[in-house]
Amino acid sequence: MEEQANLHIVENMDVNNLPELMKSVLSLANTPAEKDMLLMSALVACGSVMPNLYVKYGISAKRYYPNLQLFIVGSAACGKGIANLALELVKPIHEATPLIIPGDATYPAFYQTLAKQHGRGYIHESEGSVITDIWRSSTANYNTALRKAAEHETISRSRCREASVIENPQLSMVLTGTFSQYKALVPSIENGYFSRLITLIVDEHQAFNSQYVEPSENSGEIIKVAAEQLYHLYEKLLFTKPREFSLTKEQKARLGNHLQTAYPTLIRMLGEDFHSVVLRMAVHIERIAMILSALRMSPSISSEIIVPLAGKELDSDTSSLSGARDVRPENLVCSDADYTTAELIGNKLILHMAQAYQLIKGTERISLPTVKPLDQKQILLSLLPDEFESKTLVAEAQSQGISPRTSTRWNEEWMAHGLVQKIRYGVYKKIA
Repeated sequence: MEEQANLHIVENMDVNNLPELMKSVLSLANTPAEKDMLLMSALVACGSVMPNLYVKYGISAKRYYPNLQLFIVGSAACGKGIANLALELVKPIHEATPLIIPGDATYPAFYQTLAKQHGRGYIHESEGSVITDIWRSSTANYNTALRKAAEHETISRSRCREASVIENPQLSMVLTGTFSQYKALVPSIENGYFSRLITLIVDEHQAFNSQYVEPSENSGEIIKVAAEQLYHLYEKLLFTKPREFSLTKEQKARLGNHLQTAYPTLIRMLGEDFHSVVLRMAVHIERIAMILSALRMSPSISSEIIVPLAGKELDSDTSSLSGARDVRPENLVCSDADYTTAELIGNKLILHMAQAYQLIKGTERISLPTVKPLDQKQILLSLLPDEFESKTLVAEAQSQGISPRTSTRWNEEWMAHGLVQKIRYGVYKKIA
């Protein structure tokens, strides 16, 4: 870990590793801050229209869906408006099957709409004041509902004459606003919603003359094409049985290493209250990896399973649509490129969360270390038992796609650096 240079995400990643749809959308952003805002808002928007896709997380193997909730915090002149392009991506789907839920709605109206859409929806508001003003009278209700939706927990509502529940809600949300608007929704660290809501802090101000740059002539066409591709992907996922997404064994080991070694440094610096943010960032990383992997699926769909969406009513089970053919898909496994991208995004987001954490607590903002990606050599060593044989080393390395020759060379390097000690021929011991 080293002192952070900046909190920018896209500027520090290999954009060529992104799915084509995401690369084309990002081409519409100019500054590093705009790229970060557009990347995150587009990921959330895309994740809102990926039905029947889930990942199992933790010992309980709880199902998490590709639904993320994001709040972009920045001043009035930081260019937050670019996040509105994400809304354009899902509008064609909304026109065919209701999806978008207005933020400018009372809690009863919000609940009623979410229930009518079987717990699925997408909220997008570019003015945080719209949310905070209308929600002021029932902040607790909204806060609880959003917190439960982030974990797909049942949301219930009871009144004198009616009572109803929304099971397994799958709600995505993009909000932009100032810090005061953000704090109205997340008043304290102890509030369980803080760790569930991804926060992107934008400290920069847009250059004065950049506000008057003429938009690209083909920007509308780029969004239109991307929206069509997303529409086809939505159809493809909608007409299949639930599909499980998973990380590889190596990727899970890398994520586990972050939880055990890199992220706890932030907990020690900020306090135990930050522990929940660390745990949920792991879930966010898996969700982001799931969205990226799904975007690589071919947008072309067999004519056998295409059913026009217009006029069709979704059942409570998204795999059931009147007229759709039952399709049993293969599970989706994360590629190394997508995991690396998701991990990098998570490593930067956790620093944004740390910054928001300090702002909410009102403490002095301290310099935070950058969380660097772990390499295969470190992961392999961590997976080996305290005492291991050569054959164990080779077998573990091959399970991660590492050749026997490379693993043997790494073992020699570990011994040279005092990380491993040779006990006898073919038997080694890790040094604590």
